[in-house]
Amino acid sequence: MAQSQQSYNSDSDAGAGIAPTDDQKKTQAAPATAGTITGTVTDPEGALAVGAQITLTYPGSSAPQTVVSDDNGQYTFSNVTPGPFQITATAPGFQSKTVKGTLRAGEAYVVPQIALPIEGATTDVKVGLTGDEAAEVQVQEQYKQKVLGFIPNYYASYVPDAAPLPPHLKFQLAWHSVSDPITILGAGMLAGIYQAGDQLSGYGQGASGYFDRFGAAYGDIFLGTFIDSAILPSLFHQDPRYFYRGTGTIKSRLGYALANSVMCRGDSGKYEFNYSAVVGSFVTSGISYTYYPAANRGGGLLVESALIRIAEGSLAGVFQEFVVKKLTPHMKNHQAAQQP
Repeated sequence: MAQSQQSYNSDSDAGAGIAPTDDQKKTQAAPATAGTITGTVTDPEGALAVGAQITLTYPGSSAPQTVVSDDNGQYTFSNVTPGPFQITATAPGFQSKTVKGTLRAGEAYVVPQIALPIEGATTDVKVGLTGDEAAEVQVQEQYKQKVLGFIPNYYASYVPDAAPLPPHLKFQLAWHSVSDPITILGAGMLAGIYQAGDQLSGYGQGASGYFDRFGAAYGDIFLGTFIDSAILPSLFHQDPRYFYRGTGTIKSRLGYALANSVMCRGDSGKYEFNYSAVVGSFVTSGISYTYYPAANRGGGLLVESALIRIAEGSLAGVFQEFVVKKLTPHMKNHQAAQQP
C-alpha cells in the first residue's frame, strides 16, 4: 500500500502542475524547439555539386558544424538551435558562397539553392613562377609563331628577359621543329631541287634517287636540329634561340644578327662564343658524310658543309631581325630587348 501511495502521489504531483527538474525541461523542450536546415548546391550551369563542403555557423559561436553534399547535391543539418545562422559552401575549382537566415523553433528551413561561381582563370605569367615554369609558358607561346601563318618559327624569342631553357625544353623544342609537317615538306622540296640540279649525283635519278636525296636532306635537318639545338646546348648550357633585338641603328642590328652563328646567350644570361652551333656544324657534317654517296665524299665536302651551316646561321639571324617578325601574324607584343 505504501508503494501504491507513493506512485499515486507522483502522478498527482505531475498532474497538479508541480515544476519538473532541469533535466526534464531539456528532455521535453529539445524535440519542440530544435529545427533542421536543408539545401542544395550546384554549379553555375545548374549541375549538382557532389562532395561540396557545407559549414553551419552561428553569430558569436566558435564551434561550426560541417557536412558534405550527397550525390544529389543536398545537405542537411539536424537538431539545429533556433536563431540566426550562416551557411558557407566551398568546393575545389569554385569560389565559396555564403548565405544567411534565421531558424524558428521547430522549423524545417530550406535554404535557397546555392550556385557556386567558378574560380577565375588567367593565362598571364604570374609573379612567383619558377624559372622552369616561366620557360614552359614562353615556349608554348613560341609554338604559336608561324611565318605567313603556317611556317614554324619556334627558335625565335621576342621576350627581352626570357627564362633560360632547361634541357627537357631544348629537346622538346627540337622535336616540335623536326616533326612539323612544313619541315618535312621543306626537306621534300630541297630533295627535288637537288635532283633537278643533279647534286649528290651518286644517288642517281628516278624515284630511288629522289627518296635517297630526301632521306639525306631530312637527316641533315633532324641531326642538325638535335645536335646544334638540344644536345650541345644542354652540355654547354647555352640557349639555341635567336633573341630579337629590334632597337638601335641598322648597322648595330645587322652586326648583332650576323654574329648569331658564332655568339649566343648562355643559360646564365650572358653572351658567349656559340660552341653549340660551331661544334655542332662540324659534328653534323661529319655524320652526314657517312650516308652521302661515296662518289660525293671528300674532306673538302665535310669542311665546306660545316662552313655553309655556320653561314646559314648568320643569314637566318638577319632574316629574324629584319623580316620574319613583320611576316608573323598575331605576334604578341613585348618590349624590345636591349642587347649589348
